[in-house]
Amino acid sequence: MSVKIKVAVDNKIPMLKDVLEPVADVFYYNPFDMTKEAVKDKDALIIRTRTKCSEELLKDSSVKFIATATIGYDHIDTAYCESNNIYWMNAPGCNSSSVMQYISSAIVSVAGRKKLTFDKLTLGIVGVGNVGSKVAKTAKLLGLNVLLNDPPRARKEGNDKFVTLTQLVEQSDIITFHVPLNKTGEDKTFHLADDSFFNSFKEPKIVFNSSRGPVVDNNALKNAIKSGKVSAALLDVWENEPDIDRELLSLVDFATPHIAGYSSDGKANGTAACVNGINEFFKLGMAKNWFPPQIPIPTNPKQIVIECGGKNKQEILTEAILATYKIADDDKTLRNSVETFEKQRGSYPVRREFPYYEIKLSNGNEEIKKILETLGFALV
Repeated sequence: MSVKIKVAVDNKIPMLKDVLEPVADVFYYNPFDMTKEAVKDKDALIIRTRTKCSEELLKDSSVKFIATATIGYDHIDTAYCESNNIYWMNAPGCNSSSVMQYISSAIVSVAGRKKLTFDKLTLGIVGVGNVGSKVAKTAKLLGLNVLLNDPPRARKEGNDKFVTLTQLVEQSDIITFHVPLNKTGEDKTFHLADDSFFNSFKEPKIVFNSSRGPVVDNNALKNAIKSGKVSAALLDVWENEPDIDRELLSLVDFATPHIAGYSSDGKANGTAACVNGINEFFKLGMAKNWFPPQIPIPTNPKQIVIECGGKNKQEILTEAILATYKIADDDKTLRNSVETFEKQRGSYPVRREFPYYEIKLSNGNEEIKKILETLGFALV
C-alpha cells in the first residue's frame, strides 16, 4: 500500500472535513499556526489569504503543491514557488457571485441611505474580471449607467468597451474596485487610490473597496472623507488586517471584515477547486469534479414574498436584494466588536446567493419579473 500524502489545511475552510481523509493524512491548523515547522514535512497546503506562502515558510519543506480557496493569490510568492518546483493554484471566479451580491447590497443600501435614484447614478468599475463583469451586469439590470476601466483588457481587446481611469473618475458617482493587488509593474494597483487620485475629484464621490486593502491608501481615504472629496465610503478590505484603522472605521458608511466573497456558495466553489486540484495533481483516485454534497441553509427564509403594489422598480429590487443579504448587519457586528475581526471571518453566518431564493411577487409586472430572473432568482 502506497504511503499517503500529508496535507496541511486551514481549519476555516468549510465543507472539507473528512473529504480527503480516505486518500491523505490531513492536518488542520488555525491559519496563524501554519508555521514553517508545521508545513516542513507536508506534501501539500490548502490555504486562504491569511497564510503567506513565501520562502520564509516554504524553504527546506516537502511542499510540492499549494491550493488557495480564494480568487486572489497575492499571499503566494508565485516566483519562489515556480523556481522551486512547487505547483500552486487559486480558484478564479469561485466567489465572484458572492461579491456581486455584496456590492448589490452595498449599492441599494447606500442609495437608500443617501436618497439616490438608480437611473441617475453612474457606477465606475475598476477591474473587469470575473467579479467586475458580474457587478457590471447587475448594476445595468438595476438601472445604473456603468463605466469600465481595465487596462490589461483594454490592451488586448481594444478601447471600445473601456475608459481610462481619469475618464472614469470624471464621470462616475460611485467607484468600486475589483482588481488584484499588483505591487509593481505597468498595472500596479498598490495605492491605486492615493492622495492624487482623491484630489482629482471635482465633486464628492462614493467609493467602495472589496478587492485588496492596499489598493486604497487608507490614510488618503481618511483625508478624502474629512475634506469632503468622498461623500460615502464602503470598505470590506483594509490595510493591516486584522489590525484595522479605528479612525477610518468611524468615518466610513459601511465597514465589513473582508467577507464580501463569503457566501456559502462561493466557499463551496473554492473548496471544490482545491479538492479537485489536489486530486488531479497527486493522482489520488477520487471521483472527478467533486463538489460538496450539501451547502448549509441560512436562517432567512428561502421564499421571499414581495407585494409590488404602490412600489417603484428601485424599491422592489432593493427589497429582493436585502432579503438575501443586508450589508448593514455585518457593518453593525464589526463596529460592535472590531477586536474580533478574524473571529467574525472564521465564524461567518451562512449566506446564500440569489439562485438559492424563490421570489413570490404580488402585482409584479413583466419587466420586474425579467430583471429578477436575470439576477438569478427563481420566481414562483
